[in-house]
Amino acid sequence: MKMEYVVQAQRQKYDCLLFDLDDTLYPLSAGLAAGVLKNIKDYMSEKLGIDAEKIPELCNLLYKNYGTTMAGIRAIGYDFDYDEYHSFVHGRLPYHNLKPDPVLRNLLLSLPIRKFIFTNADKIHAAKVLSKLGLEDCFEGMICFETLNPPPPSAVPKTKTKCAGDDGIFDIIAHFSTTNSTSELPKTPIVCKPSEHAIQKALNILNINPQTTLFFEDSVRNIQSGKRVGLDTVLVGTSHRCKGADYALESIHNMKEAIPELWEKVSVAAYQVVVETPVTA
Repeated sequence: MKMEYVVQAQRQKYDCLLFDLDDTLYPLSAGLAAGVLKNIKDYMSEKLGIDAEKIPELCNLLYKNYGTTMAGIRAIGYDFDYDEYHSFVHGRLPYHNLKPDPVLRNLLLSLPIRKFIFTNADKIHAAKVLSKLGLEDCFEGMICFETLNPPPPSAVPKTKTKCAGDDGIFDIIAHFSTTNSTSELPKTPIVCKPSEHAIQKALNILNINPQTTLFFEDSVRNIQSGKRVGLDTVLVGTSHRCKGADYALESIHNMKEAIPELWEKVSVAAYQVVVETPVTA
C-alpha cells in the first residue's frame, strides 16, 4: 500500500464579463439618458411629422412593447435611415458630463477575465462614451446596434423616411385604447435588448458560454431576459436585487466589494489518495 497526492485545480466560476454601456458604466446622473429621450421626441416630431401631443404616450407604449422606442417606431410602419436616427439622437448629447474614470479603469484592468460591451446603441456613440470614460482599451470587443442589425449591401438604396399620414402606419395608441382589440402588434425588424433572441445572438457572435458569463445591466427587463437565457446577472444602479438578479450594485465601482470572487485566483488543492498495491505470490 502506498500514498499518492493528486493535484486538482478549481476552475473559476466566470470566464467572461458582459457589460451594458449607458447608465451602467457611468451613473444616470450624467444626464445622457434624459438627453436621449428629448432627442428621440424631437426626431419623431421634426423628422417623422408625428403630432407632438401624442409623442409622450407613443414613446411609452413603444418602449414598453418593443424594448426601445426606435424598434417600436420601425415596427408600426415608419421607415427611416438608422444612421441618420442615431446621429440625430446621439449627436447632441452632453458628453462633456462624462469624465475619465480611473477607479473603474483599474478595476477592469485588474480582472484577468474576458470582458465585452453589449449595448443597443450605435458604434459611434459607444466609442465616444468609452473614450470619454478612458475605458476604450479595457474590453476585448463590443456588440452594438450595427452588430445585431448589419446594414444592407451597398447596392441597396437607403430607406426613404416615411412620415405620419403615410399609408401603413399602425395606430398603437388606438390599439391599446380598445380593450377588446384582437389584432396583434406588428413585429419589428430591429434586433435589440431585451429580446432573448438578441441576447442569444450576441452570445453566439462572441462565442461565449452563458453558464460562465456574468451580465452587468441597469435595466430590470434586460436582467430578466439575460437570466432566462442562462446568464448570471448584476443589476447596476441600486443595492436592491430585482427578480432575476444575482447581484445588485449601487455603483459599478462597488464590483470588488459585492463580487470579490471575480478577483480570487484559481485555487489549487492537493488530495491524498491511498493506493493499494496488489499482493504478488
